[in-house]
Amino acid sequence: MGAAPPRLSAWQVLACGAAIVTLSMGVRHGFGLWLQPITQAQGWTRESFSFALAIQNLSWGVFGIFAGMAADRFGAMRVLIGGALLYAMGLAGMALTTTTMGFALTTGVLIGAAQAGTTYAVVYGVIGRQIAPERRSWAMGVAAAAGSFGQFLMVPVEGWLISSFGWQEALLILAGAIFLIMPLARGLREPGFGGASTPPREQTILQALQEAMGYRSFQLVMAGYFVCGFQVVFIGVHMPSYLKDNGLSPQVASYALALIGLFNVIGTYAAGALGQRLPKRHILAFIYIARAVVISVFLIVPLSPMSVYVFASVMGVLWLSTVPPTNAMIAQIFGVAHMSMLGGFVFFSHQIGSFMGVWLGGYLYDRTGSYDIVWYIAIALGVFAALINLPVRETPIVRGPQRAEAVAA
Repeated sequence: MGAAPPRLSAWQVLACGAAIVTLSMGVRHGFGLWLQPITQAQGWTRESFSFALAIQNLSWGVFGIFAGMAADRFGAMRVLIGGALLYAMGLAGMALTTTTMGFALTTGVLIGAAQAGTTYAVVYGVIGRQIAPERRSWAMGVAAAAGSFGQFLMVPVEGWLISSFGWQEALLILAGAIFLIMPLARGLREPGFGGASTPPREQTILQALQEAMGYRSFQLVMAGYFVCGFQVVFIGVHMPSYLKDNGLSPQVASYALALIGLFNVIGTYAAGALGQRLPKRHILAFIYIARAVVISVFLIVPLSPMSVYVFASVMGVLWLSTVPPTNAMIAQIFGVAHMSMLGGFVFFSHQIGSFMGVWLGGYLYDRTGSYDIVWYIAIALGVFAALINLPVRETPIVRGPQRAEAVAA
């Protein structure tokens, strides 16, 4: 067996990975700001816009599996560059299309595939392979915090672009900005990828997938991540319209989304750091039950700008704080050789939840004139996710002669 390829420096991995996630997730978090400008300009229903974003989340999940496989096999750099090209094309199509079908294909399929190749699954694969296990959860917290900072940074910028240049021109400007991902991707060019040899593995893709899918704890993690997707995408996309329907100004929504991003920097970093010290299943259970409580209080108290800002700040701490412990747990249980692919499957479950959250929000609003039912579903799902994370087993899976026993357990 040959010597293992040298690792990239931790600062290089975190700097480039964090910058990529900041830009990719930052643009994505502001899509709710386009709901009313686009539907009013095009004469579409909110369900039409919501359906395209639902397709986007589903596309992200489906393509995330294959982006993860490609990143595990060929390295992250190539996947990130391809994802950046798709992202720019999708944003341009989002600006220029005039039909709901075209909007679903560009905003939905193209941007979803682009996000699969430019966000957590791919970047976390590099972190898993290049950062030592004793710092891995912390490093994932840093990368997730960067995505949250992107929301804090980019959402107000996107709101300003829309008000200053118009919604179409704003999208075209963002399409140009996405190309910055391409030079950053070169900083994540891993030794051992792209040449004549690739890092050795003890399992094929099919073996790794069969092992994970037959493991009870992996199934529970996937179910919990479904809830995460449902909650955050429903809130992120529909909260601006919910607030405007209740008489609050669009600026309140922009500030609220920015506060979610700002406080999520704290939450995701803390979740990653705590994941080095506490059982990750306990961290996840706390996050989900806390979300259910926070949403319940938000619906009970009188709605005002201050109540919105408090809700956004507290929810921000819980927003993407599920990401570091979930991905670190996958690496801890199964190892890092197929981490991007397995993370892609877990994220696919997240995106099915995202699809349901964003689509149900628009569907039930159009039929009832209210978001109340979806808020109640989000609360119930939070309790469900907290309970199913508690029995997850985090210990590394046993392979070799004892593999069948470990999988059966």
